[in-house]
Amino acid sequence: MNNKSDRIEIYDTTLRDGAQGCGVNFSLEDKLVIAEMLDSRGVDYIEGGYPLSNPKDEAFFDECLKRGLENSKLVAFGMTRKKAGKAFDDAGMQALLNCSASVVNIVGKSWQLHTQDVLSVSSQENLEMISDSISLLAGAGREVIFDAEHFFDGYLADRSFALDTARAAFQAGAGRIVLCDTNGGTMPENIAKIVQDVCSELPDAIIGIHCHNDCDLATANTLQAVSAGATHVHVTVNGIGERCGNTDLVPVVANLALKYSHHCLGKDGLAKLSEVSRFVYEISNMNPRDDQPYVGPSAFAHKGGMHVHAVNRNPVTYEHIDPELVGNARRILVSELSGTSNIAVTVPAKFDIAEDKAAQKKILDAVCLQESEGYQFESAEGSYDMLIRRTLGSKWYNPLWQLDHYRCMILRRKDMEPSTEATVKILIGDMVEHTVAEGDGPVDSLYRALFAALRGHFETLDELHLVDYMVRVVNTAAETAAKVRVVIEWRNSRTDRAFGTVGVSENIIDASWLALVDAIEYMINEQ
Repeated sequence: MNNKSDRIEIYDTTLRDGAQGCGVNFSLEDKLVIAEMLDSRGVDYIEGGYPLSNPKDEAFFDECLKRGLENSKLVAFGMTRKKAGKAFDDAGMQALLNCSASVVNIVGKSWQLHTQDVLSVSSQENLEMISDSISLLAGAGREVIFDAEHFFDGYLADRSFALDTARAAFQAGAGRIVLCDTNGGTMPENIAKIVQDVCSELPDAIIGIHCHNDCDLATANTLQAVSAGATHVHVTVNGIGERCGNTDLVPVVANLALKYSHHCLGKDGLAKLSEVSRFVYEISNMNPRDDQPYVGPSAFAHKGGMHVHAVNRNPVTYEHIDPELVGNARRILVSELSGTSNIAVTVPAKFDIAEDKAAQKKILDAVCLQESEGYQFESAEGSYDMLIRRTLGSKWYNPLWQLDHYRCMILRRKDMEPSTEATVKILIGDMVEHTVAEGDGPVDSLYRALFAALRGHFETLDELHLVDYMVRVVNTAAETAAKVRVVIEWRNSRTDRAFGTVGVSENIIDASWLALVDAIEYMINEQ
C-alpha cells in the first residue's frame, strides 16, 4: 500500500455524472437536498453540473450559493475551449467564470483517437486547448481540477501523448489531475501500473481517479489507483451513472476507511453510509439493491441454520465488520433452510419460547411447510407473527371472526373504465356483518368491504394503511394456472411502523385476501 497520504479526498459527481444514468432525472430541489446531505456527511467536493448545459444547472449554483455549504467545495463542470478560438471568448469558459462555484472541473482529451476522430485537431492544438482553458480559470482565482478523459486507453495507445496532456494541465495550474477510465474497460493491474507511472512523472501533482463500471471493476480499479498513489477519488452514490454506472461511493469509502485505515468523509460520515445510500435511492426513485455491499438489507442477513447458530455465538464467524460501523444492522431470516437457532432469534420475546426447543421445532416445521407451498416470510413480519400465534395455539391465537364468504365482481363495458364491487359476509361472535364496497380494483374493494364489517368492533383499523403491493409467480411451469405470491407492505400510522404480510394461492384475489386478513389480525393482536 502506498502511504503517500492517509487522507483520501472524496469527490462526488452524483449530480452530474450520476444524473446521466438511465432512468435518473433530478429536479432542482432534488439536487439541492442531495448536495446538502453530502455536505453534512463531509464529502470534500460536490460536482453540481455544467452551467452552460441547461437552466436547471445554472439555477442550482445560484441557489446553492444562497443556502451555503459548510464542509464541501462546490464544483462546476465544463470542457476545454473549442478549437481555433480563444479561451476568453469561449461561451463555455464564460459560463464557468460567471458561475458561483469556487472550483471548476475541466475535461480534456487524453486519447489521440478522440483528438483525431472527434475533435479533428492536432496533438499540439489539443494541448493548447487544455492549457489555455486552465490558465484562464486559474488566473481568475478558481481552483481547477483536470479530468483527463479516456486517460488509460490513451496511455495504452500512446504513453507520451497521454502524459503530455496531464503535464500540460498541471503546468497550466490544475491542482488535481484526475485519470479517467471513461469506457470502464481497463483491468486493475493496468490501473495500478499506469497510476504509479503518472505519480512518478508528476511527483508534485495530486493525482485522482475516475472509473466507470462497464467491467464491474470500478471499485477494484479505484482501490488499485489509491494503492498506487492516487489521493483524490471520484464517486457517485450507489454507483449511478451512464451505461453501467460509476464507482460507488459506498464500498469505496467503506473499504478505504475500514480495510486500509484511510480518513474519508467527515465525522460520523462512515456511520451514515446506509442512510446516504437509501436517501439517494429514494430521491432518484430507484429500487435499492438488497445485496449492495455494506449497506444493502441483505449485506448482514443470515438465513442458513448453521450460519445463524455461529453468528449467535460470535458475529465475526460470518460478518467481516460490525454492521453498525456503516449504519446497517444484522438480520436473521427464517425459511425452509433455517434451524431452530433462526427461530430462537426471530421469534419475538413476547412469546417466551427462548428455552422451549419443542415450540421452536414446531414453528420451524410450520415455516418449512408454508415455504413448500410458496410462502416467504423475509419481508412479511406480520404473517410470520400470525404463523407463530396459530402454531402455538389458543394461548396466543383465537379467531377474531369466521368467514362466511366473500365475492368480487368486475364490470367492464365498452368504452368505459372497469368498476369493481366486493361483498364480504363474516360472523363476529353471534353477530353477522354483511357489507358491500366499491374500490379501485378487487383488492381495494375487498379491503374496504372487510374494514366496513370490522370497524365497529375494532377501533385500530383506521391506523392501517397499504403502502405497496407486489405479485410474484411461484411455479412458472404451470403458466396461467400457477400459484402467485402476494406481498403487501403496510404502515401503522399510530406507531409509524411498517410491516409486510404474504398470501399464496392459484387465485390472485384469494392470495391478496390472505395477506389482507393477516395484516388486520396482526394489527388487532398488537394493540
